[in-house]
Amino acid sequence: MSSIAPRCVKRTPSPQIELIAEPMSYHSAEWGFFSVVSRHPEKGMLQKSYPLRLLPEVLSAVPRDRDTYVSQAEFTKPNRRVINLARIGLMFVDIDPGQATHLDGDQWAMRCLIACQDEGVPAPSLIVFSGRGVHMKWLLDRPLPRAAIMRWNHAQKCLVQRFNHIGADAGARDASRVLRLQGTINEKSLKRCEVVWEDRDPRDGELVRHSFDTLFDELVEVPRDIYDAQRDAEQEARERHQKRRQSLTLIKGGKYGLRRLGDRQLAWDRLEDLRSLAAMRADNIEGQRMLFLFWATNFLALAQPTKANTLHYEARSLAKEIAPGWSYQDCDLGTTFQKAKAYAQGEKIDFNGRKYPPLYTPRNDTLIQALKITPEEQKKLKTIISKEEAAQRHAERERQRRRLAGMAERSEYLESMAAATEERRKAALELRTKGKTNKEIAEALSIHIKSVSRLLRG
Repeated sequence: MSSIAPRCVKRTPSPQIELIAEPMSYHSAEWGFFSVVSRHPEKGMLQKSYPLRLLPEVLSAVPRDRDTYVSQAEFTKPNRRVINLARIGLMFVDIDPGQATHLDGDQWAMRCLIACQDEGVPAPSLIVFSGRGVHMKWLLDRPLPRAAIMRWNHAQKCLVQRFNHIGADAGARDASRVLRLQGTINEKSLKRCEVVWEDRDPRDGELVRHSFDTLFDELVEVPRDIYDAQRDAEQEARERHQKRRQSLTLIKGGKYGLRRLGDRQLAWDRLEDLRSLAAMRADNIEGQRMLFLFWATNFLALAQPTKANTLHYEARSLAKEIAPGWSYQDCDLGTTFQKAKAYAQGEKIDFNGRKYPPLYTPRNDTLIQALKITPEEQKKLKTIISKEEAAQRHAERERQRRRLAGMAERSEYLESMAAATEERRKAALELRTKGKTNKEIAEALSIHIKSVSRLLRG
């Protein structure tokens, strides 16, 4: 854990390099896009996305005299929909000042660092004064890909909860979040957004970066291995109850050698499978567009990587991805949007004396039949697979395990046995030509006397 001794940096009015420095610490020059949101004097809030390679040029040209925000994550397409997330290189907490609007940046930095010490959380890499409150940011030693978004969401939720007592905004913790850009003016307070504290390594002067796995273990109440074991135990208990279930249900892992997944992670993986399947059928998806969009939106709502009231924006991006140029009416998915809001509010549906989520949770077989997924297509998917495909993957994993353990395949074993038998047969024939009896041959080769007869006949 890094020291909480504050190293406040007094900054002159922001030159161009100061404006660029803070976003450059968590955005890369790799492929992908980032977004800038700025308030226009007449048109209100406007958003535009740019390639990451243009990051320095864009940030040096954005207006500094008004509310301006930048996305914290990076995306595969020119929008900041969570379904298009490419990677995210930090964790953050947005502190709402509440009644403490009189605090300046240095006072906020001290309050945040004391809270970190009290909560047993490593000091952030950056503390940014937003003009009223602050943003605390923990830079990661390597960006997390989209596949890890469910774990990131869980750790982010736990992180925000640690700072509830100093005003952490529980609604500002999603991966598609934009935060105020350094060097711009907060129009409410007329104060400039600036970095007020940095945690730098004294050896090289670089900002301290954190391992996500280490942060996860420190933020989640139990270590990761215990957390995973508890999750698996809860999953097994749910599986036992769901054997009696007659309605549509999410198939759970563990059977046929499948890895057990949490409900949200499984829903996210199902969404990824549907996107892959839609890409495979890009040339012949005309009559299945709405079916794909319905199931994709349903699983996105189950995964909950973003707020339910923004689900319609995500659905529009999914529609453009599934069938470019295709548009649909929001009312076509009105029921799904309503169910997503109910699910987010914790509502349940009674069925056969038990409570279930209001969203649809189909079995694998249901999805395979509804979407007519072929065995060839299943080989390219992760979770939407038949029992036969799951069994084949399990057999392959077992073969790989045996190879790593130094165990021979059955065919290799039979070949080696046949070669050894042939060698013994030649030795037995050679001994026979020398006038040896079966008993003498058996003793010489350390085999049973009956085996000698079989070898000589073979």
